[in-house]
Amino acid sequence: MSAPNNKVSAAGLIIALGIIYGDIGTSPLYVLNAITNGKVISELLILGSLSCIIWTLTLQTTVKYVILTLKADNRGEGGIFSLFALVRRRRRWLVFTAMIGGAALLADGMITPPISVTSAIEGLRNIDALGFISDQTIVYIVLAIITGLFFLQQFGTASIGKLFGPIMGCWFAMLAVLGCSHFADDLGIFRALNPYYAIKLLTTYQEGFWILGGVFLCTTGAEALYSDLGHCGRENIRLSWIFVKTCLLLNYFGQGAWLLSNYNGKTITDAMITDGFNPFYAIMPSWFLVPGIVIATTAAVIASQALISGSFTLISEAIRLNLWPKMKIRYPSEAKGQLFVPGINMLLFLGCIGVVLYFKKSTNMESAYGLAITMCMIATTILFANFLILRRTAPVLVFLYLSVYLAIELSFLTANLDKFHHGGYVSLIMGGLLFVVMYVWYRARKIKNRYIEFVSLDDYIGKLEDLSNDKSIIKHATHLVYMTSADNPREIEHKIMYSILHRKPKRADIYWFVHVHTVDEPYTSEYSVNHIIPNDIIRVEFRLGFRVQPRINLMFREVVKDLVANKEVNITSRYESLERNNIVGDFQFVVMEKFLSNDNELPFLERIIMRIHFWLKDHSLSEAKSFGLDTSYVTVEKFALVVSPISNVKLQRIFKKGEEAY
Repeated sequence: MSAPNNKVSAAGLIIALGIIYGDIGTSPLYVLNAITNGKVISELLILGSLSCIIWTLTLQTTVKYVILTLKADNRGEGGIFSLFALVRRRRRWLVFTAMIGGAALLADGMITPPISVTSAIEGLRNIDALGFISDQTIVYIVLAIITGLFFLQQFGTASIGKLFGPIMGCWFAMLAVLGCSHFADDLGIFRALNPYYAIKLLTTYQEGFWILGGVFLCTTGAEALYSDLGHCGRENIRLSWIFVKTCLLLNYFGQGAWLLSNYNGKTITDAMITDGFNPFYAIMPSWFLVPGIVIATTAAVIASQALISGSFTLISEAIRLNLWPKMKIRYPSEAKGQLFVPGINMLLFLGCIGVVLYFKKSTNMESAYGLAITMCMIATTILFANFLILRRTAPVLVFLYLSVYLAIELSFLTANLDKFHHGGYVSLIMGGLLFVVMYVWYRARKIKNRYIEFVSLDDYIGKLEDLSNDKSIIKHATHLVYMTSADNPREIEHKIMYSILHRKPKRADIYWFVHVHTVDEPYTSEYSVNHIIPNDIIRVEFRLGFRVQPRINLMFREVVKDLVANKEVNITSRYESLERNNIVGDFQFVVMEKFLSNDNELPFLERIIMRIHFWLKDHSLSEAKSFGLDTSYVTVEKFALVVSPISNVKLQRIFKKGEEAY
């Protein structure tokens, strides 16, 4: 079992810089651009906006995530589903909170790469030697970078990942140096440290409250701090965040001082932004523009890479928690946490391409950015409050936490709703569709569970023994292995018994019943064996964490090897000729797959849910492959799922002429 990694190390700090600060670290590319677009530059606007940024990073990122939420580690792992696994037994409705948060994170994964890469590439407009660069040219460059990024996902990032830390270290150092070089433009910029200016902006400025929609962009990557807890360790994140936050604030101060010095009283128009106006690139010396753009683009690609990898981990957790259809998962390297989900890679790729083609400019993308991730942060707040309750935290402190952060995040949500008509609906549509998939998969499982009938295994032991010894029936397999969902070791699905005894009786020497139980600890990998009838009926139960891939074919083989070594089972074939030569008997797995019967009478909503569920099931991974079974040794049996049988069949018998009714 994985233990929490809380030790500070140089390697841990470098890894933290490389994989968790990409999103929040590239925010200086577009935050002040989003805030000032279409507004008259004034002391109140700049000081108030910077003050809002400072205290948002302090309250939202530092206090909520770095200090508080990182305490909710699940055996060293973090993220919305890891947090849900810690608290899901407290309230059933928390699953919907987790689904909203997970869907919002995935939607964010379709917007972060386009806005980060586009903001970086738009810096080319500031290079005079290149002349005018059209929006179309920038779109082509961005599409090429994003296409290459998603193409490389299948090979993993174990080798190039080691470079991410030093590159991001250079990026943050660049942010700090550029910011410091412009302090002298207006030393009064440091007054923004006083929260008075934030309050004054929000209460007296004409559009003060709605500016929060742009301010929120400075903290959108905060969720990644928690999601990547398992990769870096809590203390490495906390220590590296001091450096990262300092560099970010220094750059924001430099941009603000430059704006007050050069544009005080002037209006930032769309035409200026189209021509390349961006405070981030404006504070760069002209001789440094080319290397600066290269570093910014590299940082944007790393930010995108981290978010894509995080999406793969998120989906693998959702699959194990039965909140997402089963999908093919590949492991490009042996590095912990390195996985590749082709279906999600294609989904994110199409989403990113669609965002780039639809919005074209980073300023347009800002309208769609932030709205979805706000929902994720609210979900984390609710789940963490339940974690505090389970930790027996004083009720007054839990109430204070909820009051403060729900007030902050609901304010951000309200301000972000102003973006809805300008493109925010795109992120909500994407997040909504992802939530529907999760809800349908979860709800359909609950509906199907109403149908599954479990029977006492004790009632069938005698029948199984008689069948095993009945030589008049052709032997189906030496070892017949059924995958069962029965949690109780003394119970079994009625359909399995029907399959063995009634649907062409399956005679075998040993019947194995294998059950996989997903536990809340992320990396648990255990098994237990129950010899119901020694050498005749055996149940094997695997207890696997929600981050462990169920490779049942390999795991079951190890279990059998262990049982043979301990002389608990004899797997030699019982055919006389084969037994004399100690030939191992064959193993045959049977997987039961359900399909929706036409003989159902479901309410309209449940009928729609089940139809979508089985459509998703037809386009997702099969049961056999999802368990990691070798399909050459698997028999798939389909049986009709009659969830709610039709009770009133209108049918009347008629009699032919000359016949009499009884």
